[in-house]
Amino acid sequence: MGSMQQFDVIVIGGGQAALSAGYFLRRSGRSFVILDAEEGAGGAWRHTWRSLRLFSPATWSSLAGWPMPAGSDRYPTRDEVLDYLRRYEERYELPVRRPVTVQSVERTDSGWLVHADQGDWQAAALISATGNWRHPHVPDYKGIDGFRGAQIHSAQYLEPDAFADLRVLIVGGGNSGAQILAEVSQHAQTTWVTERPPVFLPDNVDGGVLFQRATERWRAQQAGRPVDDLPGGFGDIVMVASVVEARSRGVLSAREPFDCFTERGVRWRDGSESDFDAVIWCTGFRPALDHLRSLGLIDAQGKVAVNGTRSLLEPRLWLVGYGEWTGMASATLVGVMRSARSTVDEINAMLAGLSPQSG
Repeated sequence: MGSMQQFDVIVIGGGQAALSAGYFLRRSGRSFVILDAEEGAGGAWRHTWRSLRLFSPATWSSLAGWPMPAGSDRYPTRDEVLDYLRRYEERYELPVRRPVTVQSVERTDSGWLVHADQGDWQAAALISATGNWRHPHVPDYKGIDGFRGAQIHSAQYLEPDAFADLRVLIVGGGNSGAQILAEVSQHAQTTWVTERPPVFLPDNVDGGVLFQRATERWRAQQAGRPVDDLPGGFGDIVMVASVVEARSRGVLSAREPFDCFTERGVRWRDGSESDFDAVIWCTGFRPALDHLRSLGLIDAQGKVAVNGTRSLLEPRLWLVGYGEWTGMASATLVGVMRSARSTVDEINAMLAGLSPQSG
């Protein structure tokens, strides 16, 4: 292990949260490395469906330091986001190593030993920024294993052609459910199921309002004011062009959840049954934290107790970009900037305390 590389900070993950943390680490002058399991830049964006568009303009979809180019349309496409993230890495010369899959992390007297398929790495501080994409969530419906049709999660969905002329059940509201429904319904007979009635934003409002809401919630939280009575969250559906078009065809109506699966479809709560050839689950994700499992920090909800982004039980560990529990809007391009900055500030303070002469 004499050749093992040692850094002030190791960032695990290579998507938008890792790059945002990398931007602030670069400015801090600390030595760091970003370990990414993907083959190329883009993180989870490499795996989204091909027609995906952001529901906010480029100005609301940028990482720290460099605005996303506006592009040819109001809402950036998946490919435009991928290109932006690749160029962002290059612009700030971020030290990304890939593909490197981190398998586990181990506490040491001086910090961390990170075990990966490409070797071991040492650091004083650790940022976990692996996001949620690798842990798609599917609800545990009765009879699900006996359903004979096809099932995929939105994490595996690419394009609607595979569902042509089929009877497709789409489960889950939010923007992913609405956008996938909009295009699959052009090729297939679709039924949409949501836990609660979907909420649609006005046509003239884009996703920027969701970030404004998140900012107001963050400000209230910082001031110690209650946030429960403030609008927030990213469940409201933005009326991008494809969803507006779907509304014109009358396909945006949703049914309440069914009772259970049958071999050929589902049984509804009123006892009636419907047959389906396929199910697309648009039911979200859970934190991808397998690399931290050996530390004994992950609770029953699959999360790590944090103060801001810092682990309460392991003060040399920070978690960035996993959703509201690690910072308001932190699972979004523009929203992760605030928590990435505060994380690096805390790491700098910790490292300065360990090595006063380095400040």
